[in-house]
Amino acid sequence: MKKSQTIHMSGKRKTAVARANITQGTGKFLINKKDAKVYFSSKLYQDKVLEPLYVLGIDNFQKYDISVNVNGGGINGQTEAIKVAVSNAIAEISPEYKNTILKYDRSFLVPDTRVKETNKPNRSKARAKRQKSYR
Repeated sequence: MKKSQTIHMSGKRKTAVARANITQGTGKFLINKKDAKVYFSSKLYQDKVLEPLYVLGIDNFQKYDISVNVNGGGINGQTEAIKVAVSNAIAEISPEYKNTILKYDRSFLVPDTRVKETNKPNRSKARAKRQKSYR
């Protein structure tokens, strides 16, 4: 990666969309202009977002700044979207990183396209039907 080069990637999960930018820097990880540990107060979500960095060794990324803008969805959808966006951006840095991520877990690079099924007209739920009584 060149000195002034910036890598832009996006990731989606349900209705959440995350856009990640990686530049040369000092090792900051910002989500919506806040530190990742401030944005996600739960340790579970912090670890899920930082998992791609843990897989490759977090020391390798002390020279990069990662900035993510995320909107839509809930907290779990946002964490999954951020994970996909950051993983794809890291994979653009080096093919070696991409191979390591793919060996660990393919879902880091391939977005999960499942979404909630919409409710149909004249029904209370997505697949519910009116009951029939023949007596």
